[in-house]
Amino acid sequence: MINRETIQRIMDATHVEEVVGEFVSLKKRGGNHIGCCPFHNEKTPSFYVSPSKGIFKCFGCGKSGNAVGFLMDHEHYTYPEALRYLAKKYNIEIEEEQMTDEQKERQTERDGLFHVSEFAQKYFADLLYNDELGKAIGLSYFHQRGLSDEIIKTFGLGYCLDQWSNFTDHARKNGYSNQALEKTGLTIFKEDGKCYDRFRGRVMFPIFSISGRVLGFSGRILSKEKQAAKYVNSPDSDIYNKSHILYGLFQAKNAISKADKCYLVEGNVDVVSMHQSGVCNTVASCGTSLTIEQIRLIKRYTPNVTVLYDGDSAGIKAALRAVNLLFEEGLHVRVVLFPDGEDPDSYAQKYGSTQLQEYLRTHEENFVKFKTRVLLDDVQNDPIRKTEVLKEIVNTIALVPDILERQEYITQTAGSLKMSEQVLTQELAKTLASNAQKAYKEELRRQQSDTQSQPLPQTPTPTNAPQPYGDDFPPPPEPEEGDYEPRTTYTAPPQVLPMQHPAESQERQIINLLVNYGGKELVTEFINDDGVTESAQMPAAEIIVGELKQDELTFDNPTYQTIFDIYTQAIEKGEALPDANFFAMHTDAIVRNTALSLMINSYSISKLWRENKNIYVPSIEHNLKPDIDQSINNFKLKKIEQKLEEISFQLRNCKDDDEITILMGQRVNLSKLRKSLCDALNRVT
Repeated sequence: MINRETIQRIMDATHVEEVVGEFVSLKKRGGNHIGCCPFHNEKTPSFYVSPSKGIFKCFGCGKSGNAVGFLMDHEHYTYPEALRYLAKKYNIEIEEEQMTDEQKERQTERDGLFHVSEFAQKYFADLLYNDELGKAIGLSYFHQRGLSDEIIKTFGLGYCLDQWSNFTDHARKNGYSNQALEKTGLTIFKEDGKCYDRFRGRVMFPIFSISGRVLGFSGRILSKEKQAAKYVNSPDSDIYNKSHILYGLFQAKNAISKADKCYLVEGNVDVVSMHQSGVCNTVASCGTSLTIEQIRLIKRYTPNVTVLYDGDSAGIKAALRAVNLLFEEGLHVRVVLFPDGEDPDSYAQKYGSTQLQEYLRTHEENFVKFKTRVLLDDVQNDPIRKTEVLKEIVNTIALVPDILERQEYITQTAGSLKMSEQVLTQELAKTLASNAQKAYKEELRRQQSDTQSQPLPQTPTPTNAPQPYGDDFPPPPEPEEGDYEPRTTYTAPPQVLPMQHPAESQERQIINLLVNYGGKELVTEFINDDGVTESAQMPAAEIIVGELKQDELTFDNPTYQTIFDIYTQAIEKGEALPDANFFAMHTDAIVRNTALSLMINSYSISKLWRENKNIYVPSIEHNLKPDIDQSINNFKLKKIEQKLEEISFQLRNCKDDDEITILMGQRVNLSKLRKSLCDALNRVT
């Protein structure tokens, strides 16, 4: 549907750091940008984005690609959808052809779910302003809640008519299938073939993905039927999983990054009301208790979370449950409780946006202090209950990964409980040791399970297997003196390492030069057919490929050989050499990850060397030709040494005199070649 020229314009206009930066909080480091990977959970950033090459790479889980690949992996776009997203972002016009009925039938089922959800959102929003009942019931409800037309349209709010199958009939007339309507949960089908609209008679809160695609809905009833649920939510589907989505994140993500803080509330109306009051960095869980996946969404944009819950007992219990999870994921947590009977929405309606913001500012308190205060209210002078509170507080503090932050909480808690910091510290040490032991055993079981269920990898892959100890998994601390816990000897679990070929480092260096500098024009000398030395300018890739092909050298690592063959074919056919985008869209995941891993350098030379110490490190490009010559010679030398070892083995086991003579001759010739290469590399033979 999209021609090559348009695709090229889109790729030329795209800035990968801007695209990825909409979903991941990035910080500049040297020539790259770095952040926590959105594809797996990590506490130490290992996700790199290279603006100069237009690619991203996670050195933790191995995910890699360009801006198009990122959108396809992260937002589950098809290739054309990712291109259209970028075209819209960078104001590039795409001439679309009208789809035929046959092409519509070929669309994937998943695409159909997205399309019918977006269709439904537009229909419900249109009813709100262009239908008499929609205006009289739905729009008047939102206006009574103090919501402006602007905020209503920002969140795409709407209304579903209180009729048996109004929406379903309308969707069918527009070509949407029963299957798509049922799978998205927009329509409920009975066994007798009859159907009805799931959300009839409700105001509609569409739930968007981070990039703004409609995934599902939450519908609030307006009647006072006691048997009817106040809220009805879309069921989980291929495009919607409520435990992985935060309501309002699409509208709030930029404000969260700018403020470096996220307000977490309970309900959809609270989110919209907070935005109406100018507190735009607010989100809510989607009809479910807070989950790990939702917390990790927040963590992409900020490590600072303030939890806002109702001041009644249910709100307090909800806050206590949620915050432990936030602590476990390494977030800094504060809490604001509203007066009993109030929530963010009702408070904003009663007192206005200015007083709401002032209340948030003056009533924040760190969670440990809040939890201690709440639990102590029920203790009175009961020593047993006070001991239980102490253990509960220490268990929470133990979830905090930062040592200094833990110590500060210990100091505060000791003051609140009027007891010695040393006692709390000892209790904390025992809790940490117990938690680490449990985590270690769980990790050991998981690694042993993985080892038994997976075959040994045959080629090295660009992934980092989890280590038994490290930032994300500290070793269990030794018990303090005086503790009565038995000491345990810990043995690191066996590590399954990928097989390393003998010439791995030499082969890797050759491929590194190819993918990073293959297109760099260099001047090289050669001897023509008349025996005269001439010089010519050619790409570095041609020099490397020519040298290795001339000596018929191959790579032991099949992935490296594949990449080398790609360059060889491009040179032989006179085609453009592969670039970062070529490898970012390569269908072979191992080839893609290997090439992109080599293209992104996660280390950079500090400016302080140059500015303060006057130490100048020459760039690789400056010495590229000598580096290529040295790398090729190292590669050849390693291959010769491998061959010499092979001949020595054959000689030890050979009984045939003629064959021994041949092998001896080969060894002499190879030894001469080895000496000449060592001389060229200034090595002692």
